[in-house]
Amino acid sequence: MSQPIRFYHRNAIREVSDAGVTRTVLQYLREDARCTGTKEGCAEGDCGACTVVVGERNEAGGVSFKAVNACIQFLPTLDGKALFTVEDLRQPDGSLHPVQQAMVDCHGSQCGFCTPGFVMSMWALYEKHGHEHAGHTTHVGQSACAGKGACSVPSRDEIANALTGNLCRCTGYRPILDAAEQMFQADAPKQPIDVKALAQTLATLERKDTFHYESRGQHYDAPRTVEALAAIKAERPNTRILAGSTDIGLWVTKQMRELGDIVYVGQVDAMRRIDVSDAWIEIGAGVTVERGYAELAKHYPELEEMWQRFASLPIRNAGTIGGNVANGSPIGDSMPGLIALGARVVLRGGELEREMPLEDLYLAYQKKDMAEHEFVLALKVPTRTGARANLRFRTYKVSKRFDSDISAVCAAFAYIVDGDVIREPRIAFGGMAATPKRAAHAEGVLADAQWHEATAQAAMIALGNDYAPLSDMRATSDYRLEAAKNTLYRFWLETRPHNPLAPQALNVRNVAAETA
Repeated sequence: MSQPIRFYHRNAIREVSDAGVTRTVLQYLREDARCTGTKEGCAEGDCGACTVVVGERNEAGGVSFKAVNACIQFLPTLDGKALFTVEDLRQPDGSLHPVQQAMVDCHGSQCGFCTPGFVMSMWALYEKHGHEHAGHTTHVGQSACAGKGACSVPSRDEIANALTGNLCRCTGYRPILDAAEQMFQADAPKQPIDVKALAQTLATLERKDTFHYESRGQHYDAPRTVEALAAIKAERPNTRILAGSTDIGLWVTKQMRELGDIVYVGQVDAMRRIDVSDAWIEIGAGVTVERGYAELAKHYPELEEMWQRFASLPIRNAGTIGGNVANGSPIGDSMPGLIALGARVVLRGGELEREMPLEDLYLAYQKKDMAEHEFVLALKVPTRTGARANLRFRTYKVSKRFDSDISAVCAAFAYIVDGDVIREPRIAFGGMAATPKRAAHAEGVLADAQWHEATAQAAMIALGNDYAPLSDMRATSDYRLEAAKNTLYRFWLETRPHNPLAPQALNVRNVAAETA
């Protein structure tokens, strides 16, 4: 039996029974709820004009607030959650929220089309850092309040990172960044969100069993357990698995595809866990990119720049590492680094589980070693213990924009140091073949060789035997191959046994800033 979609919005619990399974949150807001402050810009999660904030109960019993793109999120995924839009920020007496007032005071809006999205991204940041910092003084580049003890007010760089998913076409970003700093200096809002009461309300919406919704002959299921998910896929193998909707959402908004039946993994608790043991970091397939990279970066700090440059924060808040892996796109940014680290993928089909090296999952373009009823259950990444304590590892992304862009080339390199000898080299690239692919010839040159410049140059030449990349709108084949070679040479410069260069010395942004 079909159940209504239940979620908290505009200070009340809403129930929706007549929306299409793939109706987007943005369509609901603008056409059904008549909350037209949220705008449609690109309909593909790139510009941020549609940014809203979703609240969800967390393990601590509170509420986590995340900025996401309403244009590619399907309405049934809101079941059990809270939805906030720019209309919710207005105070009971009609005054502006400190986030909005700061935008006004700092002249952060011109045409205004992008402004609601910016405001909601800023509000999510405001809620993340709490209200206890209201009235504090912040300074550019600092993350502590002056004169009032330690606190977690974000620095200007952290603010900029939080706004990577929002584009402005006329005002420019400086006054918006100014406003995001100033909002923490203002007095607290007159009626802040009562997080405790909201958590209690969301608790009443929590379902114990699979949520089933039907509309116009299409089925949507949100199971709570892996067993229930496996049973659905075994009974109806062609049911489409939905995670963060950051790719599948575009199939609807851009390609106008009919998705058929959908099963949503975002409520399977076991797939949203991260378990760390002595040997493995196991990341459930339902863990968001943001949360997954936050954990991986604790063990492999070399991933921090890739974490920042992986799409935008709203995309990372919604998309999952498991979904990125299962998608298998040749330009997916998570796979090269995971492959270089020796990650393994865990699959589930019916009652059976199996695992394999991640690189073995990909057979050809959009073809994977998975039966129709199987799904990605988890990723296992080796910890940095034993011989791996001497691991040298780097990832590099080459793209036209620094933030929120698709790679032309994504590279990852790893080896274990044994004196000045290379052991167990692993090289993986995205954007260079029909799948994320290891560089067997280059690895063969490096294996058990001394890590000299001549060795690096020989491996660079060998890359020509590993890849024959295509030309497309992002780069020509010649550019891709040369860029791949250059990333390998950069890896040599950063990890050579004698006088290795710090990453900052090779970062064009840092060099440009120092010479300006």
